[in-house]
Amino acid sequence: MAGTQEGGDWERRSPIETGPFGRCPRCGEGHIFHGFLTVRDHCEICGLSYDFADPADGPAVFVQLFACVPGVIFIIMLEILARPGLWVHLAVSVPVLVLTTVLPLRPIKGWLIAAQYVNKAQEAGTAQLWAKLHGDRPGD
Repeated sequence: MAGTQEGGDWERRSPIETGPFGRCPRCGEGHIFHGFLTVRDHCEICGLSYDFADPADGPAVFVQLFACVPGVIFIIMLEILARPGLWVHLAVSVPVLVLTTVLPLRPIKGWLIAAQYVNKAQEAGTAQLWAKLHGDRPGD
């Protein structure tokens, strides 16, 4: 067990094993999200407060860099190589853009939130806030 927090022993979990699946980074059983991208206030199983969670624009940046670029390249190559009609672009390009932009957002946001928890990520100068939220001394 990794340690005691809020009265329970919690095994240290990898952000990859919990985040992309929307699971609590502490217990692995509860949920991070309420709805598609809305972060819950706390885990319904272990009670972990998600006040620390601030992925900001991270998920959108990752989606743009790693998912959208191949999708857009595919669409451009389709136009250059095949010169299809507008209906083909509507039938092919729109689903490609939706699949490469919307679907990866939730797993990436979950992974970023889990990584923030596991790595105790915080903004500069917020050690006191982290200590208040997690009950340990700043600088630990």
